[in-house]
Amino acid sequence: MEKELERQLDETMSQSGVVGLVCADSKGLCLGARGNGTAYAAAHITTLANKGRELAPYGSDPVIILESPGCNVLIKQQGGITLAVNKIP
Repeated sequence: MEKELERQLDETMSQSGVVGLVCADSKGLCLGARGNGTAYAAAHITTLANKGRELAPYGSDPVIILESPGCNVLIKQQGGITLAVNKIP
């Protein structure tokens, strides 16, 4: 599974505009990070995803978008895995 995760992270990093990634498990432990994504952020993105799920209608898995002038962060949780993608707008 680790090699598949590494391959997926590398493939996502190669997408246009992506400058960083953080992947975390359901407890907020970092499974992988690339670019400007840091392991330090893993617990924070997991917490944001959990809070977003509480606010979403019908228990859906929302995409949380944090916007700033220099970078947007998209956070999605599914199946106990949380992924944050840092993109240049």
